[in-house]
Amino acid sequence: MDLELKKAFTEMQVNKIESTKKIRLLDMKMDSLKLSKQRIEVTNRHISNLDPETRVYASVGRMYVLNDVPTLTEQLKTTHASYEEIITQCEKNKDFLIKNLKEQEESLRELVQQKKSETTETNGKPAE
Repeated sequence: MDLELKKAFTEMQVNKIESTKKIRLLDMKMDSLKLSKQRIEVTNRHISNLDPETRVYASVGRMYVLNDVPTLTEQLKTTHASYEEIITQCEKNKDFLIKNLKEQEESLRELVQQKKSETTETNGKPAE
């Protein structure tokens, strides 16, 4: 096997492993964010039934803060919007990684075809 091909295969293999790990991490992050987004939607649905003057507790880290319903609703909307942005960014990153991986595979195929044709031209017969 040609040294250049061997190097390209090794490089692609390493890149594929790294890309697969990153894609898996992005999928896990997106799943986690989607679950959090669902929790926010359910919470928002439940507190929207309450009277606006009702005092409710909002979770902040490991403690709770007393707020009124409109303030908590606004906080939930802000958090929901930021989760949407992060999910969109993760999807873009995932698409970019997949596209990059496919491009690298295609360039490797072209390299193999080029080497095959060079071997055929040199020997005058098809390579085995």
